[in-house]
Amino acid sequence: MRAVISVVGKDTVGILAKVSEKCAEANANIVDVTQTILQDMFVMVMMVDISKISCEFGALSDMLSTLGKEMGLDIHVMHEDIFNSMHRI
Repeated sequence: MRAVISVVGKDTVGILAKVSEKCAEANANIVDVTQTILQDMFVMVMMVDISKISCEFGALSDMLSTLGKEMGLDIHVMHEDIFNSMHRI
């Protein structure tokens, strides 16, 4: 099972490190990541293996959402099944 994590907000030092740290705390393995800076906006999408997470999926989502609020970022976590259903033609 995998999840898609999206992060958008004003670029600051340590965004990738702090999001990665929260994933590691939950035993969520980052399998792919892409990031870019659009003018002064940081944009990142991560694919994360959640098959061995140490908490409920909702708790992981809440933890990352709280981090986002603390850092002034929008962080969203979506289960891969939901993501695929939304983007299926």
